[in-house]
Amino acid sequence: MKKHHKQTFLSLKIMASPSKISSSVIFSLLSFILLFSPHFPVAANSSPANQTFRPDKQLKQIKGYLKKINKPSLKTIQSPDGDLIDCVPYHLQPAFDHPLLKGQKPFVNRLQEEVKRPGASSNSTMEVFHQLWTHSGESCPEGTVPIRRTSEGDVLRASSVRRFGKKLPRTVRRDTMSTGHEHAVAFVNGDQYYGAKASINVWSPKVTDEFEFSLSQLWVISGSFGEDLNTIEAGWQVSPELYGDNYPRFFTYWTTDAYQATGCYNLLCSGFIQTNNKIAIGAAISPRSSFNGKQFDIGVMVWKDPKHGHWWLEFGSGLLVGYWPDVLFSHLRSHASMVQFGGEIVNRRSSNGGSHTSTEMGSGHFGDEGFGKASYFRNLQVVDWDNNLLPLSNIHLLADHPNCYDIKAGKNNVWGNYFYYGGPGKNVNCP
Repeated sequence: MKKHHKQTFLSLKIMASPSKISSSVIFSLLSFILLFSPHFPVAANSSPANQTFRPDKQLKQIKGYLKKINKPSLKTIQSPDGDLIDCVPYHLQPAFDHPLLKGQKPFVNRLQEEVKRPGASSNSTMEVFHQLWTHSGESCPEGTVPIRRTSEGDVLRASSVRRFGKKLPRTVRRDTMSTGHEHAVAFVNGDQYYGAKASINVWSPKVTDEFEFSLSQLWVISGSFGEDLNTIEAGWQVSPELYGDNYPRFFTYWTTDAYQATGCYNLLCSGFIQTNNKIAIGAAISPRSSFNGKQFDIGVMVWKDPKHGHWWLEFGSGLLVGYWPDVLFSHLRSHASMVQFGGEIVNRRSSNGGSHTSTEMGSGHFGDEGFGKASYFRNLQVVDWDNNLLPLSNIHLLADHPNCYDIKAGKNNVWGNYFYYGGPGKNVNCP
């Protein structure tokens, strides 16, 4: 194995522990968060066997899907975690299969030069950042974008090709307590928002069931919480069902119709236009934080470019990954009406004999354990109409199962608005 090749295209930061203050908890949006999440469990009465394709009947369908989603590449890089990263010519990426984007010319360089980024990067100690696929020192050439190759095994873990990589509306239930989703989040609403930014502490939480997951992300939301809900989402997740392992991975999601027919994870459908040749969406993140050890976080920002109106994604300090064209959306063509930050897990009680899952959120430790033990979000900000980054005001907190996963917020001059969150899941107070 070659020595790791250090690159400076992304950074993580080692932070000092801030002081903490409490914040009021508001539960008025519990129903929304549980009902309109792109991350969902299989039905409670389903077994893993029932959620797996029968290859003899589905192989043709799967191969057709893989041919569509895995584009011709100029180069393929083998990642230490087993991923294959294809270096796909920019104009051949999945985005341009979208009916609204077909025939669009690849003006990637001009767009990146013209995009107006809000604010400036915060000053902090820098650490060299890697995704695992870059550890060999190889990279994708200019004019290409790195895309994690979807395998037959990836699709076989889903219940159908249609189900793979996205949420199906049939899983949304009106009984909010039966959805299996549990959250610890901070949110703001009641204003017009043009983006959001945060630094998100990265861990490797234990996920105890193949069809469960653990994630930490930000949400940019608009529309009514029904059939016309628009969201853009980005962060990190551990999802054995989607990726086949337990690595934390950088991910994105979007929808324009409450997850009914539009949108998907990462680049598993057309829509998001990647402009960067150094980041593979869906690839594993390295390094990760350790208990009472070094802490690492990733900077994530999503904002609406005031010139062209597209929603851009930044990862790290100033690295543009790509954008969601404004034509994909209805309500998000103008602005967002809510921004959320935090963690989410799926709890499949049916696979745990009726008891609560031991899947961890964040670091697997409660928020009141603080720095080096609990996971955190720091420097929470929103983007206003004039493309300025502003600290959050009137923050609401929600922990819908606080004995299993909780959240503790604070503010100081170094971290701005921040919170610790997470937990172990099943314990004596969370049976």
